[in-house]
Amino acid sequence: MALTKDRPTPTRANRDRHDPMAAAVQIYAGAIVMLDAAGNAVPGQTATGLKARGVAQAQVDNSGGIAGAESVPSVNGCHRFINDASITRADIGNAAYVVDDETVAKTDGSGTRSVLGNIVDVDAIGVWVDIA
Repeated sequence: MALTKDRPTPTRANRDRHDPMAAAVQIYAGAIVMLDAAGNAVPGQTATGLKARGVAQAQVDNSGGIAGAESVPSVNGCHRFINDASITRADIGNAAYVVDDETVAKTDGSGTRSVLGNIVDVDAIGVWVDIA
């Protein structure tokens, strides 16, 4: 049913996130965090079907645990990652794809990589990517 009067819609900052981790993974602080098909956090990696979540704010080791035994804090926004040498300033505005937990590429690697976010800038140190 559509609104017929004002509504006090609750809000929540979408920047800070805490996600349950997949079984048998370790995520380092500063790593790209992705969600697998079950919605569990995994480190960035060359794989399809992963969804970008953010950058880990702490190292969390769930290498000996079951899915959900640990959770990892992450934050979205614009972050700088290592360029696999394929991204140039001409790619600003295009998608960046995950190679590993710190590296991004220009292409999906013939359908083997998941999207991280949009390329915002490229400098001598790396690639700035906006993760929604």
